[in-house]
Amino acid sequence: MAPSLQVTIDPTTVPSSTTEPTFTKSTESSNGIPSSPYPTGLSARLAARNNTHTSSTSGLAPTYLQANLLILPSRYASDFRLLCARNPVPCPLLAESAAVGDWSGLKSWIEGVEDGGVAAEFDVRRDAPRYMVYRDGKLIKFECPDVTEEWTEDHVAFLIGCSYSFESALTSGGLAPRHTVMNRNVPMYRTTVPLCPAGVFTGSTYVVSMRPYPRHLIESARTITRPYTATHGEPIAWGWSALRTLGISSIDSPEWGDAPLSLDGRKLSEVEGDEENVPVFWACGVTPQEAVMRAGLEGVVMGHAPGHMVVLDARDWDVVKKK
Repeated sequence: MAPSLQVTIDPTTVPSSTTEPTFTKSTESSNGIPSSPYPTGLSARLAARNNTHTSSTSGLAPTYLQANLLILPSRYASDFRLLCARNPVPCPLLAESAAVGDWSGLKSWIEGVEDGGVAAEFDVRRDAPRYMVYRDGKLIKFECPDVTEEWTEDHVAFLIGCSYSFESALTSGGLAPRHTVMNRNVPMYRTTVPLCPAGVFTGSTYVVSMRPYPRHLIESARTITRPYTATHGEPIAWGWSALRTLGISSIDSPEWGDAPLSLDGRKLSEVEGDEENVPVFWACGVTPQEAVMRAGLEGVVMGHAPGHMVVLDARDWDVVKKK
């Protein structure tokens, strides 16, 4: 069985650092969810495809699912499916290519969602705002606009659940994530928490995303996100002592995304202990991309650039776990 990580942590205290600029809040609609220039999954994908939208997809198309993307040579596909099955919290599989080499059709793994309901008019080679390309485990292209040249008839695409999918629920519940309020990318950290191995995928660890909240709101954040099991569900750890538990050396130095800030622009380590900025960690869909990189796979592997997701047509209520 996959290792179980449900760490309940009491916040403790840590050090300090410097100041950064102020940021503007997003415009909000009447239900409290920030308005988006691309209100549907299809409009967001077309904006990425046309290079109209080239940055983070956080806040785009509220209530539409967002997905992490991995594209592998077909010989690794069965091991990757097994990796997802053994590690469902960090690697929840939503869909995959309908057939080897098919860049437009998808097979749904979402219960109750038909294949055609995942994403219509789809082009996996161009529908993420930015991509990463690796050859034989080495990064060869960073944040490129598409992977049309790299895609071959031997590739299989996998779409993995993303925590951006529950951010509209957090926002409508009065818990807008800090990075969306400040127009930044969510911070993501490599941890020392092991994944259950599968085939060629061994020696990998969880990646986590972090959203700070006042201590008294953490239980509400857990409650809101708990039903979203196909997009990582509730937090796996929280509090300053969680950094030690997860093996994170510095809250100010995420491996991906932007360094977290207080609302007045200070580094998060400066405000540690004030009860208003407690780190809360969710499993992150960068985990399988990290697992693929650590496996040192031969051939060309592609994925989304962290924070630059594929926005789907399926809705967040399609994956909420019914009681």
